[in-house]
Amino acid sequence: MDYTDPAVLTRLRRDLHGIPEPAWCEFQTTARVVDACEDIGVDTLHVGPQAVASDARMAVPDDDTLADWRATARDAGVDEALLDSMAGGHTGAIAVLDRGEGPTVGLRVDIDALYVTESEADDHHPAAAGFRSEHDGCMHACGHDGHATIGVGVLAAVADSDFQGTLKVVFQPAEERAGGGKPIAESGHLDDVDYLYAVHLGLDHPTGEVVAGVDGFLAVSHLRADFTGAGAHAGSHPEDGRNAIQAMATAIQNLHAIPRHDGGATRVNAGRAGGGTAPNIVPNSAFLEGEVRGETTALMEYMKSHADRVVRSAAEMHDCTVETATEGQAPSAESDRELAACFGAVAADRAGVDSVLDSDALGGSEDATYLMRRVQNTGGMACYVCVGTDHPGGHHTPTFDVDEQSLRIGVGALATAITRVAETRP
Repeated sequence: MDYTDPAVLTRLRRDLHGIPEPAWCEFQTTARVVDACEDIGVDTLHVGPQAVASDARMAVPDDDTLADWRATARDAGVDEALLDSMAGGHTGAIAVLDRGEGPTVGLRVDIDALYVTESEADDHHPAAAGFRSEHDGCMHACGHDGHATIGVGVLAAVADSDFQGTLKVVFQPAEERAGGGKPIAESGHLDDVDYLYAVHLGLDHPTGEVVAGVDGFLAVSHLRADFTGAGAHAGSHPEDGRNAIQAMATAIQNLHAIPRHDGGATRVNAGRAGGGTAPNIVPNSAFLEGEVRGETTALMEYMKSHADRVVRSAAEMHDCTVETATEGQAPSAESDRELAACFGAVAADRAGVDSVLDSDALGGSEDATYLMRRVQNTGGMACYVCVGTDHPGGHHTPTFDVDEQSLRIGVGALATAITRVAETRP
């Protein structure tokens, strides 16, 4: 199958769009990527624990969740031996093309989906065209189906080119939970990479516009807090209880009161909470999931330190105990301008590209920063690029979609940039 053919890319993207899977549960997605890589004929394919540093994984779901998603993949026909290689949620893959002497170039694409219920409206193209999510409550609402497709397309294009060197394409799990970047970075696979590109579709840029080097990454840390109190009858003996929901609510209020910092932008959000069993029972347990962000890693750490203190103090105020865990985390990073300039020059000559921006601020977080910093710290260069796409709904919404013309643009620009950077070595 010719994965440089725009029609084939479109079919692959739609296949992936229909089978969205959340962090560390991307069993079907990985299998589909593996099939494509084997069709292309890559020289090495790392899957499962071969691709990630297992102990560095964050935000790994519980065993029951992993088992449910694995069963869904098995029922869909995924090979049992391949599923065994991904046991414990070791999803994702790293595909390697070895084309002789030359630099090692990396491309990172992410593959996970979000817990969002996809629109069924007639004007939502995936629903109207018959490739809406098959998995209720889960959706590719940020374009990662397109990113994985671009990764496959770049592999195919570079395999058919005069590229000299080594190409590593990383199909990374768990970006949405900021849980997959660190184990990829610590796997050792990036330690010989001279140049690394990472890519994202959209980001409020239209089809035909590309950003050569994205900056402005907010460092992020995801927090989970589990409060434990004591249950009691809320009417007859409330004094015997220790209300875990009160502790959780106090924590939420005080998290949003953390002082901001004059060193740069900071963020905090309590995004999910729950607890209790009935209105007439003093709740003995409650939980909170939230996040903090900072314009720099140091500012994120400042917010994280305050958040930890707030949560502990809220528990103590209400005579409860609390256990906290970091569910996911990512540092800030900056794109290397020389590598960005290479991509920008190539993209400007691509059919369908109307404008090239030298840089833009992401305004959010991305755990590709772990990979970027790893490459930069070992003497290489790294750059995060954006390929614009018209999306009728915003990122992370039920109506998100991508303009499939952007797949062709992304594959062409990245494959050419990878070949060019191997020749010119900026």
